[in-house]
Amino acid sequence: MTNTSRAGWAVGIAALIALPFVYRDPYHLHILILILIWSFAYTSWSMMGRFGLVSLGHGGFMGVGAYVTALLWNHLGVSPWIGIPIALVCAGVLALVVAYPCFRFRITGHYFVLVTLALSGIVLQVITATRDYTGGSLGYTPERTKGNHLVALQFDDKTVWYLIALGVWLCGLLIWRWVDNSMDRYALEAISEDEDASAAAGVNVTYEKLKITVISALMTALAGALYCQYQMFISPDTVSGIAVSLQMVFAVVVGGIYVALGPTVGAIITILLAEVLRIGFGTKAVGWDNLIYGVLLVLFIIFLPKGILGSTLARFQVRR
Repeated sequence: MTNTSRAGWAVGIAALIALPFVYRDPYHLHILILILIWSFAYTSWSMMGRFGLVSLGHGGFMGVGAYVTALLWNHLGVSPWIGIPIALVCAGVLALVVAYPCFRFRITGHYFVLVTLALSGIVLQVITATRDYTGGSLGYTPERTKGNHLVALQFDDKTVWYLIALGVWLCGLLIWRWVDNSMDRYALEAISEDEDASAAAGVNVTYEKLKITVISALMTALAGALYCQYQMFISPDTVSGIAVSLQMVFAVVVGGIYVALGPTVGAIITILLAEVLRIGFGTKAVGWDNLIYGVLLVLFIIFLPKGILGSTLARFQVRR
């Protein structure tokens, strides 16, 4: 990273930190918070997707993060500060249970996609079936406190949530950059090209794939927990299941899977698209976003495989 780019990042981050103190419109801050939380979730998916590990199970990890945190708070009185780490452990164990057999026995490609697809479906069905505890398809609301409550991780002030979401989003970018600059990146790129050749060169294929999968699952679960604490309402359709997983794939592919800010661009597009449909058409537009996602996904895969940001940067570099 050059001095110019470092200066640009510093100015950009400073501007983002100062934003809620200068501009306090509640609705616009709400949209920005959602964009930051979902950007973090999409970044977590791109950690695997950029190395050819296409997962449709991340909706399951997000659901685990959201529901475990909320259930521990409502039924046992466990603070989210403790509940979130427990939820992350649950998501990590789930990732190991599903991924280890796949990687150990070389279940790759579309077979791996189908396994992760089943994972999303199973988590969704468990949430729906245990409706006496989770509320099922009607959704679930963590018990509210009055005003700002640090122990319950509940804040009425959107500025506080904006700064939390901003910090988590920046951490996601730092993790992405850490992987990008580490030897793991070269190992995973080699694995995505040829597993046998990578193993012959001394790469521990199973370990490397498991490590990036667990990191991705933990980040996704954290995004689910934060979404739950911010919205104070979750349902299987919003934080779990196949639809959420497909939304992640769409956002990352459209934004740019090989660029750190690509998932953020994808989040901006998906959140704004959902808001435009909700405001413009109301209940008449239910499900339209998924239809539009599908059409745009096909178009981007054909015409802009590097995504909006990736293609833009590539053209800029060619002109230089």
